[in-house]
Amino acid sequence: MDDVFSLSTLKEYFTGERLLEGLFGIEWEGLRTLEDGSLSLRPHPTVFGNKLTNPYITTDFSESQVEIITPAFNSVKEAFQFFSFISDLVNVSLDDDEFIWFQSLPCILPDSSKIPIAKYYGKKELAKKSMDYRKGLAKKYGLRKQLISGIHFNFSFKDEMVQEFYKHIIEDTFIDINYKGFKDSLYLKIARNYIKHAWFIIYLTGCSVAAHKSFTDECIKLTSISDNNGSFYTEYGPSLRNASCGYKNLEPLWPSYNNVKEFTRDVQSFVDKGILSEAKELYTQIRLKPKNPNKMLESLNEKGIQYLEVRTLDINPFYKCGLIQKDMDFLHLFLIYCLILDESDYENWQEEAILNEEKVAQFGYLPDLELLKDGKKVSFKDWGLEIFEGMEKMVYELDMDYYKPILRSLKKRFLNPSLTYGKRLLKLVKKEGFIKSQMNLSMNNKKTSQYIVNHTNLLNDDKFNKYVPIALQGKYSN
Repeated sequence: MDDVFSLSTLKEYFTGERLLEGLFGIEWEGLRTLEDGSLSLRPHPTVFGNKLTNPYITTDFSESQVEIITPAFNSVKEAFQFFSFISDLVNVSLDDDEFIWFQSLPCILPDSSKIPIAKYYGKKELAKKSMDYRKGLAKKYGLRKQLISGIHFNFSFKDEMVQEFYKHIIEDTFIDINYKGFKDSLYLKIARNYIKHAWFIIYLTGCSVAAHKSFTDECIKLTSISDNNGSFYTEYGPSLRNASCGYKNLEPLWPSYNNVKEFTRDVQSFVDKGILSEAKELYTQIRLKPKNPNKMLESLNEKGIQYLEVRTLDINPFYKCGLIQKDMDFLHLFLIYCLILDESDYENWQEEAILNEEKVAQFGYLPDLELLKDGKKVSFKDWGLEIFEGMEKMVYELDMDYYKPILRSLKKRFLNPSLTYGKRLLKLVKKEGFIKSQMNLSMNNKKTSQYIVNHTNLLNDDKFNKYVPIALQGKYSN
């Protein structure tokens, strides 16, 4: 199917504008912290209502870990605007002395026995299942590692476009494949190429270079310098969250990505052997998402892949919602590039991908860094520039003019490490210490959100006001 998903084939049937059509969503996790940088142990704010029924603001693993979830929108811009709006609502709804911790690695943590696992009420069976699952993860991975937070980007092509593409391919090539198989093949190719090149996104968006001593010893060992205020940092790489000490399965798991049937077979075998408690416990840089998340494997087999969930991005503390639209736009473009990018037949690509992502996460700032590509050592810099060259060609040939300045900006970031988020954070940590610098950013982000809500009539904006009673259901139900 490689020729089918090539740039020349796609160019024959679609404009760049049509290829960019899709559905987009954002999921974002962030800890609540107090003014001294310690984890807030207060319950999930009542203003947000029931975690099981609020579709936009809930918790992730911990009661102290807010999760924002957007609906699916028709553009990255719309998804980002909604996310930015909801993040402002969250920030201004917290107690005056409570803040969102805009950092992927945790703030100052208490003794493990005091870290609160999320509690759920109502819908007894669902609430119990949610809490039991989290208790199992806590026992298996430890409570501290569960507090690592990040950003997930959800993406799918418009189904009408995929159907039209399928019709053209069937008519012109007579390939014997049904629509579900064709659609699955499309998303599987993106997933394979994304996994192989996740190191590239880690370098460009990584922003977790420090950890407080109350976090895991495993992570502290990857740092080398004390900030003399209870935290430690590394100058070598951009993302401790994506490094070997990040939140990963206890042993490497390599499910087949050849087709959905083989993928679900392998994941089910991990569950049957007790390696995973459920299919959703498989932690990867990108996930194949089903129509019915409650029956993940069955739904993938019956209905196919509905969308992809990218899980690589660190929280960006330099922007008031921990995220910037330019990075989302770039990631969208990169996923399309993963569709047209040729693949090799190198068998151990998943093992190699993990080595590369951890190497870049931990040592991406070292000069002359080398990675593995199909079993051979290659220059990190040369490979990255090769990717940019391929993306530039795609943007030029498909007349994607909007993305040209975005590509130029990200290329500058790649070539000049001082422009990366990790390096920018490193300067602050060296100057102010980890906890103090992050609290200053968190306080500033809260002030920005307060200003926006108080001075821009945001809550009455026709684009967003219908969502307010749902997001703040605890406030509006009284």
